[in-house]
Order: sequence, then structure tokens, then C-alpha cells
Amino acid sequence: MAEPLQNPSIERILRAVREHLGTEVAVVSRFTQNNERELTHVDAGIEIAMGPGFRDPRENSYCWYVAEKRLPELIQDPADHALTQEIAITGSLPVGCHLSTPLRLSDGTLYGSLCSFSRTPDRTLHERDLAVFRGFAALAAEQVEKVVENDFRRQRIDERITKLIEEKALEIVHQPIHSVQSGKPVGVECLSRFPDAMMRSPDKWFTEAAEIGRGVELEVLAVEVALASLEKIPPEFYISVNASPETIVSGRLEPMLAKMGNRDIVVEVTGHHRASDFNALRAALKRISPYARIAIDDVGLDYECLRHLIDLSPKLLKLDLELTRDIHQDVARCALVGAIVRFAEAIGCKVVAEGIEYAEEASVLKRLGVEFGQGFLYAKPMPVADAVKHLKKG
Repeated sequence: MAEPLQNPSIERILRAVREHLGTEVAVVSRFTQNNERELTHVDAGIEIAMGPGFRDPRENSYCWYVAEKRLPELIQDPADHALTQEIAITGSLPVGCHLSTPLRLSDGTLYGSLCSFSRTPDRTLHERDLAVFRGFAALAAEQVEKVVENDFRRQRIDERITKLIEEKALEIVHQPIHSVQSGKPVGVECLSRFPDAMMRSPDKWFTEAAEIGRGVELEVLAVEVALASLEKIPPEFYISVNASPETIVSGRLEPMLAKMGNRDIVVEVTGHHRASDFNALRAALKRISPYARIAIDDVGLDYECLRHLIDLSPKLLKLDLELTRDIHQDVARCALVGAIVRFAEAIGCKVVAEGIEYAEEASVLKRLGVEFGQGFLYAKPMPVADAVKHLKKG
């Protein structure tokens, strides 16, 4: 099982346990497949050497013997029980009073335990306290279930991504990009397709990969496969690949792009508005600019966004899809797109419109000065071989 996740709700439960019982330490632990007990959450009012992640043989803990029903859940004083004298922590902590109850998942599986103790005996603790303690344990078990489910989900995601990367099972399709002014094709955008494309969208794969810290790995694979298709594209057409700020800043794109010679490649920056370190992104884009033109995705008319775009030195701005849709029926959209086109001209960029489905949309975009476009009006995403035929047909 993967490392436990932080859960503030469990931490609050432990604090409430200590405050209600007047004990010094409260912990949630789990029993591992290696016959160990691991502390996952600890709340202590005293200095103790055991924190989250601490492991020891489960036989060294009261909790294991409580789970086996060889010790009672409530121990007012370890001296009352012969077995406690054989457990090292009785003297090393020391343990003076102790409450423990097993934590079981909804399917009955023994996960671990909730326990609380102090260094001195306490004969004021009674069955009523134990009943309340069990109530706290039930709440903790609910939260543990969520942790376990999430942990298992992350493990499954990790396994899927590992298999995909090892087998390079990701495929690339091309969506042609056309000149809005002439109607002729000028390039293609590379789009990722996964083995379960009928059930889960590509966005789902990338979102889940980023969630477990493997987003850059998956994006790098997508760019690698996309660049491998470049040799099939006639040299007069450009090829566009997508990359998030994290992938660009990682530095892994630069050597890949450098191997492509003088081919016309566009790196489309996705999610630029979410960049955690804008200066690092700007520096990374500068390093790859000798090998690729920079395009910025999902451009709207947000002033702060446009101000940052100047610093990124893009060559292409891709309109937010919402600005393209039904633009022929919306005066406001026309005004916004016209303003972006003028902004692009001022900083030396060209504008690309996505999602063009109707000739009326293309006509308005042409009138407003938009240079390039893609969408079902021109061509759907297609296998590489079909895209090559489309480009050659013109």
C-alpha cells in the first residue's frame, strides 16, 4: 500500500479525543503486510519520538493485542494485566493508561487502530469514556476509508501510466490547421489518443497524471510520439505540440526539439495562466525558442493574461474556444476578437481560431483579420496518414 495521505479530519478527531479524555497522546495506526504497525496520524501534547511514518513490529504495541482480544480496549493501569509487562513500550514510553479500538473498513477488513494513552495510570477512565472513544473511532474509520480509497485510486492511476509509458501505447492524431484567409492547410496540431479513448478523454489521463506527480512524464511521452510523426509531414507544413508550463520548465523538451533540425515546430503552451513561476516559464520558453515557435492557448481578453503574454514573446495566439463559437451571431464576441487581433499585430503575433464549425464563423473571423483556424469546418482530427493526404490535397 502507498504512503498514507494527510487527512485534516483525522487530525481534528485525534485532538478531540485527547481533549475529551485528558490523555497525552492520540494516534491512528495501520497494520501493514509486513506484520508491522505504522503510525499514520499523531496528536501529542508531550514530546515523543514516534511520529507519522514510525513503524515497529505489531507485537510491540498494545493495539495489536487489543485487536486480537488479548487485551481489553480500556486499560486504566498496565499493572492490572500480565501481558502488558511483556510489551517493551510499557516501560520505555512509559504507558500509564491506554485506550484502543480496532479500525475496520466497511468490508470488515482490519485496517489498524485508534488509540490514546498517557504516561501515568488513570482510574477515572470508565466504560462511558470508552463508549465515547468508540464513537470517535467510528468517525476516524470513515475518514480512513476515504484515505484508503484515494490511496488505491492513486495506485491504479500510477499502474496505468507506468504501463502506458513502458509500452508507449499512446497514439497521435493530427488535426489540420488552415489559413482562414485562403482556406489552404498550413499545418497540423498533434492530439493524444489513449487505449481507452471510448471511455475516458485524453484530458482525464493528463489530469490524473498531474494529480499523482507524473504529468510531466506523460506529456513528454506525448511530445516524443508527436515529434516522431513529423517525418511524415511535408516540410512546408508546421506541426504543433502541446505542453504545460511544468513540462516546459522541466527542461526535457529542449533536447527533443534540438534534434528536429530546421523543421517548423510550434510549442503550444497550455494552462499558462496557472503557471506557478512565471519567470521560470519565460526563461524556459526563451531556451526553446531557437527550435520552435511559441503559441499561447486559450487567449481571452483578460488584461492580466494579455500583459503576461508580451513577456512570453509568442508568435501565435490561439483564441479561447468560447470566442469562436457562434461569433457570427454575437457582436460582443466580434469586438473582443477584433481587439485581440489588433493586440497580436502590435506584438508581432498571428491569431489562430479553434473550433470553427460553420462557414459563417470563418467568414467573420476572416473579416476580423484572424490568420489561421482549425475545426470541423476544415477537418476533424484524423490518423497521421489521412492528415498527410489532406495536406497534400490542399
